[in-house]
Order: sequence, then structure tokens, then C-alpha cells
Amino acid sequence: MAGAAALGAATGHGMGGGAEAAETVTVAVLRFVSSGPLFIAEGRGYFADAGLDVSFKFFDAAQPVAVAIASGDADFGATAYTAGLFNIAGKGVLKVVAAQFSEVRGFEGSALVASAKAYAAGLTTPAALKGHSFALTQTGSSFHYMIGGIAEAAGIDLAAIDLKPLQSVGNMVAALRSGQVDATILPAFIARPLDKEGAAKIIAWAGDIAPYQGGALFTSAKNVAGRRGTVEKFVTAYQRGVADYRALFVDHNAADETALGFIHKYVYADEAATTAYPKIRAGALFIGRDAALDGADIARQIAWYKARGFVDAAVDAQTFVDTSFIPPLSAVPKL
Repeated sequence: MAGAAALGAATGHGMGGGAEAAETVTVAVLRFVSSGPLFIAEGRGYFADAGLDVSFKFFDAAQPVAVAIASGDADFGATAYTAGLFNIAGKGVLKVVAAQFSEVRGFEGSALVASAKAYAAGLTTPAALKGHSFALTQTGSSFHYMIGGIAEAAGIDLAAIDLKPLQSVGNMVAALRSGQVDATILPAFIARPLDKEGAAKIIAWAGDIAPYQGGALFTSAKNVAGRRGTVEKFVTAYQRGVADYRALFVDHNAADETALGFIHKYVYADEAATTAYPKIRAGALFIGRDAALDGADIARQIAWYKARGFVDAAVDAQTFVDTSFIPPLSAVPKL
């Protein structure tokens, strides 16, 4: 692994006992639990061990994160794949270097939910989505891709579902509660309370029907070319954060619960730990071992967006998915 040498240096603090100043690195990120490996790596000193002084820039959506890397306003970013991100990466300015969250079978990440009204009227399975309305943030978003995968698995033409772009998750929830839309996809920490109070019903989990690798850690092509050592050190520290995240949320190792505090510093930070910690647990998405990229899955996503006109025909995953830092789960196929 390209980052192995950096890990060895990190373990010994690799900075000559502090003789050299730490290298400043800025990370564009969302205040989501899926950003947890980064927050843990910062809190536990993994970035500092690697000789990096990390600061976070927070955004409210995926697209601005990609723009921040492309413009040089941040050195690294982590967020969900979207058509917009793929289009930016396809221009040669971004490199995807590690995985973030995934929807996988058996892990309750994102839920397909029906409104109470629609559920009572028979929308109780994904196969019943035909003819119903579905809320998403925007066309070309990860929500769009997930409902596309669910529709395909259920044997439904996506055109037979009335897609309603509502711009924000808050608007999606409000429309679902009021019955203005029949269904949507929501993260577990939102879906479960709605189901419990009877405002909506969980009818399936996205990962059980249409699993996919949903997000990535990326940097600029300029950084990979000119600061490769920095990228290697950052990726290795991130992997250490991923290992701790997995110990807590995948392996359920109670001994690692102190990691919750490092996430709480940035997620639900205005709430008491007694309130925030259960929400953080409920909002945890699956992150795979070593943050290895699934190149074939990324290529499938790009092909899906291209087929619907959301990603430029010239975009090629092979030009920006960089598996030289972490051995991949699968290679990016040649077009």
C-alpha cells in the first residue's frame, strides 16, 4: 500500500520530534456522521502524527464540496457521488482517492419510506411504487440514483414514478408528512422516528435492494501530481479513522465509544451528549474496510447518469478514480 510508509512514519510521529512545522491542510466536508472518520482522525491525533495540521470547512451540500476542491479553496473533500461531482471530476481537476459511505445489504443506512396515507392505500413494497410520487432533493442527486436502482430491481420503469425535486431533505420530510408525496428515501435517523410516530412507514432498506458505494474522499489532480507525499499521509490517517469508525458502528465495539465524542464535536454539536450520541449512532452509514474504492461500481453510476443526460458523455472514471493509494475492491473497467 502506498500509504504504508506514511503509517510507519506516523506511528513514530515522523516529524523529527516536532522539529519541523506541521503542513497545513484544509478539508471540505459536511456535518454528517459519514464524515466521522475524518473527525476521529483529527480528534485522536492521526493527522498530527502524520505531520498534518488539519482544519475543516463545512458545507451544506455535495456540489459545493467538489467546487471547493476544484477551485483550490480546500485540499481534500469527502461527500456523496452526484452527477455534478462526476462532471467536475471529468474535467480533470479532481481525483477520487478513497471511499466514504456505502449502502450494503444487512446494514440499515437509507430507508425507502411511504407516507402514512400512501401506505394505508397499498404502498407497502418497492414493487408498488409505480404511479406514485417520490420526493428527492434534485435530479442527478444520490437520491435520484438510489430510487433508480430500487425501481430497476423492482422491475419498474423509473419514468412510471413521479419524481418531485424539492431541493432539501427538510422539504422532503415535510411533503411526506403532509401526504403531498407518496414516498421518499431518508437516512435511518430520520426514517425511524417518522415510522415510530406513525407519520410514515419504512417499507425497505436501500442497501438490501440496490447496494452501491455512495461517496468518496477526493483531492485535486494538482495535489496528486505535486504533493503526493501529503496525499499519502492524509489517506493513511483517514484509514486509521475509518478503522475506529468501523470498530464503533460496524463491529459495535463498546470499548471504542470515546470516538463518539470526536464526532459530536462537529455533529449535533449544539446538543448535549445524552441527546446527540443516540442520533449519531442512528445516523451512521456503512464504511468499508480500508476505505477501498469499488471502481466497477463507480463506473456503473457514471453510466447510469450518462444514459439520462446528467453526466457529459466524455466523462471517464479511469481518468479520475485513483486506486494507487489504496488497493481497490475492483478496478475501473475500460470503456
